[in-house]
Amino acid sequence: MEQWLEVTIRTASGGIDLLCAELTEAGFDSFVIDDSEQFRQFLDGARAYWDYVDEKLAARMRDLSQVRLYLPEETAEAQLAELRALLAELPGRYPACEFGPLTLALDRIPDEDWANSWKQNYRPLPVGERLLVVPQWMTVDDLQGRLPVILDLGLTFGTGEHASTQLCMRALESLLHGGERVADLGSGSGILSVSALRLGAASAVGVDIDPSAEHIAAANAAQNGFGPDRFTARTGDVVEDADFLQALAGDGFDIVCANIVADVIIRLAPVVPKLMRPDAAFVCSGILTTRENDVRAALAAAGLEIVHAAHEGEWCGLTARLGER
Repeated sequence: MEQWLEVTIRTASGGIDLLCAELTEAGFDSFVIDDSEQFRQFLDGARAYWDYVDEKLAARMRDLSQVRLYLPEETAEAQLAELRALLAELPGRYPACEFGPLTLALDRIPDEDWANSWKQNYRPLPVGERLLVVPQWMTVDDLQGRLPVILDLGLTFGTGEHASTQLCMRALESLLHGGERVADLGSGSGILSVSALRLGAASAVGVDIDPSAEHIAAANAAQNGFGPDRFTARTGDVVEDADFLQALAGDGFDIVCANIVADVIIRLAPVVPKLMRPDAAFVCSGILTTRENDVRAALAAAGLEIVHAAHEGEWCGLTARLGER
């Protein structure tokens, strides 16, 4: 089996761009960048979309700026010598740039591990009584009577493993009886839309503010055999764009779901009734239990009555229906 060397260069955020440019110029054109400053900016710019951050990851990334290269072990000796010479020259050539330590760490990686080892950690995931999340590269001979939700788990917009997603999937399982029209707000990978279609929904519309999610959700739906006649992916903001909201609503939906976070659900609450048919249900999750009362208050203010609440660990899922008008 061919062996690879993972070569990690410890550096500083301010020197990453110049370091990568020099590496590319020297012929090292396959590398992975971990930039602490970019991670910090990502967190600061996206805080409106979550209530929690993986603190262990944040702590690890706080001072972590590095570049990882992958070299075939059989040719690595000469490349490492060239790399060490390049790193030794950089501070002198660019005295105004802070490159950090520029130290090297080496690790051997079998070829199959480098390309595919992350896939070995995934297994078909049963959710509720009827659903089974299946990685798209995996063939499952015995579904044990469950409905497969096939996903490309290399895409990071929702894999079914998180408790909040499972709370929504279980709620859909209890609500769907066949023929419903479903709207999935913040659709990401499309996992909730695909689940709804598997459970008998006539159609589903996935809505996300991120344009890339539109293509990802459509691809996952197609992987499950649901084309444009059953699933539609849309990009837009139902809170800020009244025209988009009106066009989306059409004749209304039987089920509207949103697996996002408390603050976004609170912002959605006033517009969700405009998407709902008179007997429709609104399923929402991604809510930390510490924010449950805030979400309940927002739904009540929007004329929605909680008919079911489910909890798993620190997460809460709520199902609401339109109250008397």
